[in-house]
Amino acid sequence: MRIREIDSSDWPQVWEIIRDVVRAGETFPYDPAMTEEQARPMWVETPPGRTVVAVDGDRVLGTAKMGPNRPGPGSHIATASFMVAANARRTGVGTALCKDVIDWAGAAGYAGIQFNAVVETNATAVELYRRHGWEILGTVPRSFEHPALGRVGLHLMYREL
Repeated sequence: MRIREIDSSDWPQVWEIIRDVVRAGETFPYDPAMTEEQARPMWVETPPGRTVVAVDGDRVLGTAKMGPNRPGPGSHIATASFMVAANARRTGVGTALCKDVIDWAGAAGYAGIQFNAVVETNATAVELYRRHGWEILGTVPRSFEHPALGRVGLHLMYREL
């Protein structure tokens, strides 16, 4: 597996991952009815942001987008989002993408990385982020409508660089 910048030929596979994750409605605060036309400009970052794919040959296993969390005086803090294909989960793809984001943010001079809305019931992601140095700063209770669990919290997580 290798991680590289996204290119236009990757988009159909990236869209399939995004579509499946968003429609499941369990881990991302995106509209489950999101269309491909809405997803592409939201996911494919422009500089100073960056979008990458984790690939095995021609197969896209996962994707991440990253960039400044806020403009202007907040632009020294990065943010990122990750999605992994269902058949590639628990194989190290998320870990590799996390490490790539940390390396990129450090090299780009960011002071830290903030995640604004990590679904508290997404135990795999929360554990992965904590293992790589993020801490939960707080949780907004009942702020995410989970399709099976009802209203659950969203964590604000931060990692100093």
